[in-house]
Amino acid sequence: MAPKRNGMILKPHFHKDWQRRVRTWFNQPARKVRRRRARQAKARLIAPRPVAGPLRPVVRCPTFRYHTKIRAGRGFSLEELRAAGINKRVAKTIGIAVDPRRRNKSTESLQGNVQRLKEYRSKLILFPRKASLPKKGDGSAEEIKMATQLVGSVMPIRQALKKEKARVISEDEKNFKAFASLRMARANARLFGIRAKRAKEAAEQEGEKKK
Repeated sequence: MAPKRNGMILKPHFHKDWQRRVRTWFNQPARKVRRRRARQAKARLIAPRPVAGPLRPVVRCPTFRYHTKIRAGRGFSLEELRAAGINKRVAKTIGIAVDPRRRNKSTESLQGNVQRLKEYRSKLILFPRKASLPKKGDGSAEEIKMATQLVGSVMPIRQALKKEKARVISEDEKNFKAFASLRMARANARLFGIRAKRAKEAAEQEGEKKK
């Protein structure tokens, strides 16, 4: 409880050794330099592979609130890899993330990610394990000379937002009552069963009267 009126201050803890308990952050600039050097060392180590890691699929965010947005997923599903004609074991070796637990629930997402895989495969330059023995699908000598290490995410995902142009509001839109329409739709859905039951009973009673 807060003290009331002009009374004595209760339990004034003003003699703590607070200087020993302050947490400083003087190593922040040096940490920044260290992180940058670590990123550069990793890029040199994995060259000529992309710095940002493997290719990720396009997935929708969960829940009704965020399902209009798209983001990068954990990995491509086995169905997507099968449709693109890529072996799941080979996919991991050529910079494609694989998630065997993921399931495709819509044809649109499946087709979009299959197209993404095919586009990536067409742009990919594979270095042969042995320069003297190149295999089928490996890049040619000219392509290998042209190859550079990609900085940034592989095939970045962009939000597809369609902006509507400004227009004049129509009379129907002005007269439309959204709240009343929602209430009516909710009431119709709630009373659908009992209304159908009553209509059926009324039809049966009319049939009995005619007999």
